[in-house]
Amino acid sequence: MNNFFHTKIEFLKGVGPQRAELLQKELNIYTYGDLIQHYPFRYLDRTQFYKIVDLDESMPYVQVRGRVRGKEVLGEGRKQRLAAILVDEDGNEMELVWFKGVKWMQKSLKNHTDYIVFGKPTSFNGKWSMAHPELEELGEEKQTTSFLQPVYHTTEKLKAFRVESKVIARYMEMLLKVAVPNINETLSPELIDHYRLMSKRDALINIHFPQSVEKYNAAKFRLKFEELFYIQLRLLRQKTVRRADLAGQIFKQVPTVTEFYKNHMTFDLTNAQKRVIKEIHKDLTAGKQMNRLLQGDVGSGKTIVAFITMLIAADNGAQSVLMAPTEILADQHYTGLKAFADRLGINIGKLTGSTKTKDRKVLHEQLRSGEMKMIVGTHALLEDVVQFHNLGLCIVDEQHRFGVEQRSRLWRKNPRIIPHVLVMTATPIPRTLAMTLYGDLDVSVIDEMPAGRKEIVTVHRFDSHRLKVFQFVRDQIKLGRQVYIVYPLIEESEGMDYKDLMDGYESIRRAFPEYQVSMVHGKLKAQDKDYEMQRFVRHETQIMVATTVIEVGVNVPNASVMIIESAERFGLSQLHQLRGRVGRGAEQSYCILMTGYKLSKDSKTRLETMVRTNNGFEIADIDLKLRGPGDLMGTQQSGVLDLLIADLAKDAPILQEARAAAQRVLNEDPQLEQAQNQNIMRHIKSLSVNTINWSRIS
Repeated sequence: MNNFFHTKIEFLKGVGPQRAELLQKELNIYTYGDLIQHYPFRYLDRTQFYKIVDLDESMPYVQVRGRVRGKEVLGEGRKQRLAAILVDEDGNEMELVWFKGVKWMQKSLKNHTDYIVFGKPTSFNGKWSMAHPELEELGEEKQTTSFLQPVYHTTEKLKAFRVESKVIARYMEMLLKVAVPNINETLSPELIDHYRLMSKRDALINIHFPQSVEKYNAAKFRLKFEELFYIQLRLLRQKTVRRADLAGQIFKQVPTVTEFYKNHMTFDLTNAQKRVIKEIHKDLTAGKQMNRLLQGDVGSGKTIVAFITMLIAADNGAQSVLMAPTEILADQHYTGLKAFADRLGINIGKLTGSTKTKDRKVLHEQLRSGEMKMIVGTHALLEDVVQFHNLGLCIVDEQHRFGVEQRSRLWRKNPRIIPHVLVMTATPIPRTLAMTLYGDLDVSVIDEMPAGRKEIVTVHRFDSHRLKVFQFVRDQIKLGRQVYIVYPLIEESEGMDYKDLMDGYESIRRAFPEYQVSMVHGKLKAQDKDYEMQRFVRHETQIMVATTVIEVGVNVPNASVMIIESAERFGLSQLHQLRGRVGRGAEQSYCILMTGYKLSKDSKTRLETMVRTNNGFEIADIDLKLRGPGDLMGTQQSGVLDLLIADLAKDAPILQEARAAAQRVLNEDPQLEQAQNQNIMRHIKSLSVNTINWSRIS
């Protein structure tokens, strides 16, 4: 194992303890390995020089050669600044100005000396100036020849201590000088040959200081491929180990499922649902633990697939759990499934935070005895007191809302044999993200909507069109329909959100005095929320004013209009989730996105996408490109997505190649024992057990 890259950063020439502490706090750079993987986020072309006469304000940055003639400190106190005059070879002048670090700059800037200055030019009254330019004394010997200058992420705090991008580049030059002999190859000769990959050593040199465009591109591909390869290798090994080592109950009997199909199902399954049920049934009869992700857009029929899977478990003497993130969603699942379970004579229960103590005792007893075959609930199912006779199947809905530890507490409810696991999500996950987050799961996709569902008509309207929108709402209510009006929730300011909602509620009541209006928001007690929801479900209220608490878990087929206020404040996937609350009945449904006129470029893209398509997977792909994976999935998954150089939004082809490569390596050498894979095995061993990112340097 190579310990060179574990050397603390303070031992690098020019860093020292004080700057090392800053680099740790601000950039998580603790060791030589962390620094060498602090990749540039862009590059500046430093090969072109401009004369002052050729400058143009539209230029983002320019490089000028000239001599400093005269410098003086102007102003006092906070308004103090350093001004210097730069004269180029044609005698044209430009003012250089510093508002920060005045004393230090005054000391280090040499009068009557030739410099290369680099920065953004601005013009005022025909005179050119440049604020806080980068300076390089002409004739200063360059450590590394590179046609591009790397630009590194830094922070305001680091800049205050003079650790700017240029300083980090200097550290990188120092490090590469001593690091090159210590860089081990981390991929097999076979992979390097097959994919024509640059060596790890050359890749690290050329990612920081590219020697040509070709070498930069080759370095970038090599490092992205490696990062994604090790993530996929880890996930595929986990999958292989699980299949080999983890036994699962065998569910071969299906008499109740057959009865359900013949006598109790009032609709036909889609071909996609049938395909997914076959995939699940194959898992349940294999003798290995099922670990499957079920993806399906809002309204695609995941719940009935879940119920049929629970029936298979019941037919084989096992109990099943369906866990949802909210009481509203748990109630909805329970109500829907109980109607079917009652017809089949199956005992099904519900356990949430609101379940009364006396009811809990009965539930606990029936679960321990095995009398209760199915239970639907929330986090309350995770409590230690909840014990089972034979838990054989765990289904988790909207699973990204639960942490890994929470889910694993459910699996441990059967100490003899791990239950089969089916995790469901209505949040469409782009293929690249699914392969990275859930690469160790088998994935089923319901990509077909039930017959008779009409596509939701989505329109974008500005605030000035509000009277027309209200008239449309009136017309829909007269036809017997119901309407949702959703206000944004911004966590930073709950008070403001509440005010927005209350103002909205009052204005809706004034606009529609002839109709009943419900209101639901996150601050309501569970029973009050439920009361308001039930009024809407029973059609006692025609309009539901709400925050995003209705994003999951409301099934009101009669609701045909969704108005989203300040739609520009929502993410694309969230807009799509909200839209999915309507379109659940046979009538034509509508989604109206309300905004002001001032919209950012990304907001326009989101709104145009919503109007153009109802395809959740297309929407998720666009959302990934706009927001990045961390934002898309929330912080719980951020550890897996803490990528150093790869970008899931842009690097799908590399990811697929890396996964195929990892699969091929494991197919040929599952234990990575062959001589050709010794680099890979050495790299894996060099990583700490807790390291999530598998591309760490060895």
